[in-house]
Order: sequence, then C-alpha cells, then structure tokens
Amino acid sequence: MLKFIECPRDAMQGWPRQIPTDEKINYLNALLDVGFDTLDFGSFVSPKVMPQMADTAEVLKGLKPSATKLLAIIANVRGAEEAVTHDAISYLGFPFSISETFQLRNTNKTIAEAMEQVQTIQELCIKNNKQLVIYISMGFGNPYGDPYSTDTVLYWANSFAELNIPIISLADTVGVAEPKGIAKLFSHLVPEFPEIEFGAHFHSTPQLWEEKIAAAYDNGCLRFDSALRGIGGCPMAQDDLVGNIATENLIYFCQQRNIPVPLNLERFATAGALADKVFGH
Repeated sequence: MLKFIECPRDAMQGWPRQIPTDEKINYLNALLDVGFDTLDFGSFVSPKVMPQMADTAEVLKGLKPSATKLLAIIANVRGAEEAVTHDAISYLGFPFSISETFQLRNTNKTIAEAMEQVQTIQELCIKNNKQLVIYISMGFGNPYGDPYSTDTVLYWANSFAELNIPIISLADTVGVAEPKGIAKLFSHLVPEFPEIEFGAHFHSTPQLWEEKIAAAYDNGCLRFDSALRGIGGCPMAQDDLVGNIATENLIYFCQQRNIPVPLNLERFATAGALADKVFGH
C-alpha cells in the first residue's frame, strides 16, 4: 500500500503571512480527518530561524487524536529533546544533507557534526519509543558544486542502516532530480536495504511532478511526501522556491495507475477548501 505523508509544516514554514495558531490547529485537524499515514505537522527549531514554527508545542495541544501519526522536524539534539517529551509524536525527522554547503546553511553544522547529532538523536528516539526519519537532503544532486554521486547516497544509507534507522526519505531539496537518477537510486537502495522504508520528498515545478513520482514508484518507492496545492519548499535552499508535489496530483497518479488511495476524498476536498483560506489561494 502506498503511504501518503502530508506536509503542512513544509507548506507553512516559509509562508510570508504569520498564520495564527488557531488557524493552524483547524487546518491540521481537517487534515487528520483525511486518513494520511503521517502528518508532518510542525518543527522544534529555533524561532529565530523559523518564526512560523515557534508555536509548534501549542499547536500540538490543539490536535485531536487520530490514526494518522504525527511527525515533527528537528535540526539538533536540543530540538529532539523537546520533541520526545510529547507522547502524541511518533516520528522525529532530521534533515541530513550530503552537500556540505547545504548542511552548514541548513543546520549550521558540518556533515561530520550532523552525523554525531544523528547518533545521539537515534538514542533518544529508542529510549522514548519514537522513530527517527532521516531526510537525505540534496539527495539527487545540488546546485553548490559539492561532490555528488549515487555511491555517496548508498554510503550514507549504509551508515544509517548500521544505526538501525527505520525510515530514509530522499529529498529533492531544490528540484534537480531527473527520472533517470531517481530510478537509479531507488532501484539500488530498495533491494539493498530491505529493512529500511525508503521515501521520496520531491520538490518540483508543476510540469515535472509526474515523471518524478513515476520513476520512484516504478523502482520500489511506496512512501511519498506531498502537500495540498503543492505549497511550500525549503526556505534554507535557494531564493526561488520550487514547490512541493501537490497531494491532489499524487492522488491523480494513483487513480491513473489503479493504485488504491487510502484517503477519504470527501474530507480531502474539505481540507482543500480550508487550505485555500489559510494560504489565500
């Protein structure tokens, strides 16, 4: 069964208008009604860096119980220490860049320092009955001229496998992934590490989303991140954001392929109308 990971945090974090806490709670609760496997709802990061996410703990208090699991992004041990205190959170997501330039830009740490953080965070997750999700950012290449190859991704996947990290999502942080490279990565990773659940977090222009999803799905990826209306992107990457894959497009892809869609589409439409209000579409 294909897993839908809805990412309103990714949509909200770079939004120019400060979204009031009660609006976030109403929107997230509407998404919790839809039936997503996981909701990437917020992050425990410095409010100076991500002011839109400063109320994540308060937002969490307003979310209703749901079968949908909650994922929070953290960028360091301090954020992880806060996140693991919340029983409602199942997953902690850590962005691990294989581009040295972007790792410094995103978390103010080198790749080596980030790996030390991952080891400590994994220990925290195990101790507190959480699961760590590693996002390999710049997983399909980078615009900074840093070295990149499939072997680099495989090396880090093996490093995370040795730490018993259960989920790795390959992130196309600036939208550079092409079908050939996507197919090459997933066709290597999925059979080589059967104990790991691999996902795809694509950023894409509206014209190229389908070929990216198809290349990943056809090579064994069954976990996809998306956001309603395709809103969002990484504010720490380039000045011109490339949007998320639109959830409605992912649903369309499944319908075209006769892949079961484990969502309540009527409630999805309700959440979509609310998204238009929150984001002013």
